Amino acid sequence: MSKKILWSDETKIELFGVNARRYAWRKPGTAHHLANTIPTVKHGGGSIMLWGCFSAAGTGRLVRIEGKMNAAMYRDILDENLFQSALDLRLGRRFIFQQDNDPKHTAKITKKWLQDNSVNVLEWPSQSPDLNPIEHLWRDLKMAVHRRSPLNLMEASNYLGASVSIAE
Repeated sequence: MSKKILWSDETKIELFGVNARRYAWRKPGTAHHLANTIPTVKHGGGSIMLWGCFSAAGTGRLVRIEGKMNAAMYRDILDENLFQSALDLRLGRRFIFQQDNDPKHTAKITKKWLQDNSVNVLEWPSQSPDLNPIEHLWRDLKMAVHRRSPLNLMEASNYLGASVSIAE
């Protein structure tokens, strides 16, 4: 059964750094020494939002999300990418689709689309991102992007490749 699951989620790739607080241990009176500071970016930073999916057979489509995603945009992403990903991964029509309980995923418009298209959705416990194996893929993708040290969003987008379609 697990070979028929199509796992999905969204992620945000920060161009510089991560969305986490960083600390530097230092001796008293050395706060402004270069070795004890963490550089920041005032201009030219930014992030890339992505939706993606994968199964035991490999990765499905990767979609760049422009702007703030709402339920209608999410439904359109599914409409344009879900069945093609399942086809590319040779899952057939009887795959099981996994998504978390994000409000966009549980909105009426999304539920109606899933029902109208006879998509079998895996029940998912609330507040359980650590259960989704796609999180490991996202971590690897983010590390790969950061290793390339892109100077701007265009370079990061180019590195992600032509396989990324854009949803607006």
